[in-house]
Amino acid sequence: MNSGELLKRAANVLRIEADGIASMIGRLDENFVRALQLLADCSGKVVVTGMGKSGLICRKISATLASTGTPSFFLHSADALHGDLGMIMKEDVILAVSNSGETSEILKILPHFKFLGLKLVVMTGKTDSTLAKAADVVIDVGVREEACPLGLAPTASTTAALAMGDALAIVLLEHKGFKEEDFALRHPGGILGRRLLLRVEDLMHSGRELPIVRSDTAIKEALFEITDKRLGVTGVIDEREKLVGIITDGDVRRGLQTHGTEIFGKTAQEVMTSAPRTIPKDALASEALTRMEQNTPRPITSLFVLDVGSEKPIGVIHLHDIFKAGL
Repeated sequence: MNSGELLKRAANVLRIEADGIASMIGRLDENFVRALQLLADCSGKVVVTGMGKSGLICRKISATLASTGTPSFFLHSADALHGDLGMIMKEDVILAVSNSGETSEILKILPHFKFLGLKLVVMTGKTDSTLAKAADVVIDVGVREEACPLGLAPTASTTAALAMGDALAIVLLEHKGFKEEDFALRHPGGILGRRLLLRVEDLMHSGRELPIVRSDTAIKEALFEITDKRLGVTGVIDEREKLVGIITDGDVRRGLQTHGTEIFGKTAQEVMTSAPRTIPKDALASEALTRMEQNTPRPITSLFVLDVGSEKPIGVIHLHDIFKAGL
């Protein structure tokens, strides 16, 4: 085949698979609602089982359920026959996927499901199959044709099953009121998890790392503090140890341009920027980043963290700390 024919064939595969998914929309009925309710009411785990290519789809469905608030695991139907049935508890619900509805490995473990009194949801392309007849709820995921020209390799049928699994998981997510914060708790290693879980206190510099000088400190000593703590800034506190201002290395450079060496005869209070932006320790680190970027007339690179009760500085969070955390 030439390139034109190859692209035409690829487009045809995508069209067949898209048609397979679209055809299920008109077949959505109360069976979907009943299946959703069984999964929502499950006090144990949703056990997703299948074989072959359907088994691979089952793994994805189970992973999506688990990450969106519905405890779930994948059970390989063949392994279930050799001991893995012990993973199933009486509180579980079974979701079985088989395009033919006649997968022998699944049929062989049906008696065990019935013995435990488990509810069985079946996704199949053959609603009159043996597996479908044994189910409490049947969801029709049948397709008119496979994209494979031989009609042998599961293609459109597995795509349809995957899409229906996504439909179950996402509608279930909304039904349960699952929120961004819940998703983040299950994805602490991802960007969203870090954005919604990392707090200012997790990243701030405190204790001996906190750059602080008093308002009557000579600017030369303040510059030493900035250099020693390596954060490009120092906080300025009054006699009650409350934060009254900050001095950055940029402030010192601009002071030198304006006043020359006379700046070294000034105190921290005379050079500092008053009423600096601050943030509480329990704020999200992403909020700290937003506050830094929104500062006018120019963005800032650090925020001091105040104790809510005393308004004394207890830490400082720097832009570089936020970037290192992957935000």
